Amino acid sequence: MRSILHMDLDAFFVSVEQRKDDRLKGKALIIGGTGDRGVVSSCSYEARRFGIHAAMPVRLARRLCPHGIFIKGDFEAYERCSKQVTEIVQEYSPLFEKASIDEFYVDLTGMDRFFGCYQYALELRNRIMHETHLPISLGLSQNKLVAKVVTNEVKPNGYMELPAPQVQAFLAPLHVQRIPMIGRQTSRRLTYLGVRQVQTLREIPLHILERIFGKQGTLLYKSARGEDESPIVPAVERKSLSTETTFSQDSIDVKMMRSRITRMVEQLSHRLRKEHKLTTCITVKLRYASFETITRQKRIPYSSNDELLIQTALELFDQLYQKRIRVRLLGVRFSHLVAGGHQVALFQDISKQTDLYRALDTIKYKYGVNSLVRGSEAEKKLKKINKKEKGN
Repeated sequence: MRSILHMDLDAFFVSVEQRKDDRLKGKALIIGGTGDRGVVSSCSYEARRFGIHAAMPVRLARRLCPHGIFIKGDFEAYERCSKQVTEIVQEYSPLFEKASIDEFYVDLTGMDRFFGCYQYALELRNRIMHETHLPISLGLSQNKLVAKVVTNEVKPNGYMELPAPQVQAFLAPLHVQRIPMIGRQTSRRLTYLGVRQVQTLREIPLHILERIFGKQGTLLYKSARGEDESPIVPAVERKSLSTETTFSQDSIDVKMMRSRITRMVEQLSHRLRKEHKLTTCITVKLRYASFETITRQKRIPYSSNDELLIQTALELFDQLYQKRIRVRLLGVRFSHLVAGGHQVALFQDISKQTDLYRALDTIKYKYGVNSLVRGSEAEKKLKKINKKEKGN
């Protein structure tokens, strides 16, 4: 039987801000975009009592909690704190997985022979809290799924061990949405079917769930029983993403080159979101026909936003391409990557864009990264087709 520890820093962004300023403790603190189109990325437990939650428009949050404290947030500080916690976990854990900027899984299987898994988990938690002064909750159980459920149930700043014989009884009365893999849409479908508690879900035969939900039905069946074989996956942090293109013929077509850069940035930003990453440094490379190669880079706020990344890359290209001589190669590179995905992208005032990117990414995941193109690209392809047809 495995012993899997799940740890989650409580209201992480809020906790970091409160650590910097004691006056924020106990206050309704809301972090996120501050403009009219901004969205909430995190909020204190005091603010949650007013119905505020992540991804809510800031305009609505202000109406619900007019006396709240609204701040933009400091992602660089959050990343530094996350790195500090990661180093502690890495030093004292035999095998761990960093699931997000504030969430960790640790495989403690076998530790009970030497120290006791739960005691070891508590010692690790105490060390993190002592060295970082940040609250952290933990759950220890037979697998990743159940350990995460336990952590969520004991928040904030709680801890609990759930032995295997007690898993079924613990899960039974919980609402189905408390199971991590069951999202809002699936929860609504289950509720429509009269399934609200895990116990009720557990009573539905496998073939019925598969008929209604397809392959997901198997996961629902296993999750209701607390079954999860997924392993701890040690993180190998990717430091950068890059792509480049060499033209079949050297070119001075500025419009074409700007279009190529736009396309490359779109592909890279899609990969960023797919891997739940953000970048803060963009580099554009240009190689002339003479093989002279020049680069220029710029730091930006952490982002995976197509519009911001494309705008920055095109600005760098315009600064680079001054000689007006033929170009052989173009390249784009995103570096200084950090974990974050949409969660941290919420700092930007792009609530509608965030939803749009999620929808576009869903299509790309299903049909391929080249299944969608911008209007300008489509227009150019259409002109080529028309030109070819006229030639025939």
